[in-house]
Amino acid sequence: MTKSDLIGQLAGRFPQLVAKDADLSVKTILDAMSEALSRGDRIEIRGFGSFALNYRPPRVGRNPKSGEKVDVPEKWVPHFKAGKELRERVDGSLEVI
Repeated sequence: MTKSDLIGQLAGRFPQLVAKDADLSVKTILDAMSEALSRGDRIEIRGFGSFALNYRPPRVGRNPKSGEKVDVPEKWVPHFKAGKELRERVDGSLEVI
């Protein structure tokens, strides 16, 4: 699902909501989540999951083309952990191939 798909579903579910307002709502929520993570805060949405930051220490990597060693700096990366309800809904809806 893309951001525009989410906006379309939101506008479709609430007919009184103009598409422009749905767009603003989604943008506001995503911006607030981004700002919270950039401050180092954790985000928890009950029944859905949580977003937190994971620290990746500096390491020596390799350039896949040349095989040359490359220093990869330390960084913080966002990490999502699905909540129990989301895991159960996804697990129950997918068939084993």
